[in-house]
Amino acid sequence: MNTWRIMLAVIIVLHGLVHIMGVVSYLKLGEVQGLPYKTTVLDGRVNLGNSGIGVYGALWGVAALGFIAAAIGILLNSSWYLPLLTVATVFSLLLTVLDFNVAMAGVVVNTALLILVWIAPRFSSS
Repeated sequence: MNTWRIMLAVIIVLHGLVHIMGVVSYLKLGEVQGLPYKTTVLDGRVNLGNSGIGVYGALWGVAALGFIAAAIGILLNSSWYLPLLTVATVFSLLLTVLDFNVAMAGVVVNTALLILVWIAPRFSSS
């Protein structure tokens, strides 16, 4: 197994695990420092209400699962990891943009991952 695959898988799993913070905060499962519970997105412009923010929180969990599954695909050298990683990253980018003020780092990481996804096929034979 290539070292770059292991490193990439670890980074992707860690990014996926960070999404669990959104699940915990937005589903009111606990308190996360720097990610307060609120019912609004887009810098307070859109109020989703308690139910809507719960759905938003659950979607953070979907993104986490997508990243973890993509990391497994990377380790298995599967043909499906790249499309899954692309979808998970775009989905995650949408979630983080909706709460940009507290998820700005996620926007940066997702953008970097999309660049990596774009160049990854050039190194797939490595």
